[in-house]
Amino acid sequence: MIPHSHRIIRNAAGPFDARVVLDYEARLVRRKRLACTGGDFLVDLAEVASLEDGDAFELSDGRIVVVRAAAEPVLVIRGHLARLAWHIGNRHTPCRIETDRLIIRHDHVLEAMLRQLGAQISHEEMPFRPEGGAYGHGRTFGHDHGQNGHAHDRHHG
Repeated sequence: MIPHSHRIIRNAAGPFDARVVLDYEARLVRRKRLACTGGDFLVDLAEVASLEDGDAFELSDGRIVVVRAAAEPVLVIRGHLARLAWHIGNRHTPCRIETDRLIIRHDHVLEAMLRQLGAQISHEEMPFRPEGGAYGHGRTFGHDHGQNGHAHDRHHG
């Protein structure tokens, strides 16, 4: 029988029996089969969870499987960061904010827009770890403005 996990250990200390390497999208889990260095296991959580590098699954067979963030294509953005961050945020795009740069997942449409705004952009491969929600651990999710909500690409005068 394939082992399963109903529990995540946040910022686990180890020791670890195996590891699973997941990109940003794959680190959002509820129910799925994952392949780790010690073989496959099933994740069956009560609710959707956003995993961070260093979190771990406790498996039904007693093993602890650490989560590692996979390297993936990103855009490293430099320039007038406050202005560029505003445009990225206005599109509800997950973003890593550092002192001297912004990092987003590769997106050719956003890249063109940011270059037009004067950004200097380099293509890199690294684990993508965007800013979490305003209230602590986890992701920010896009929101629906509905029929009477605001439009994002209109100029308001």
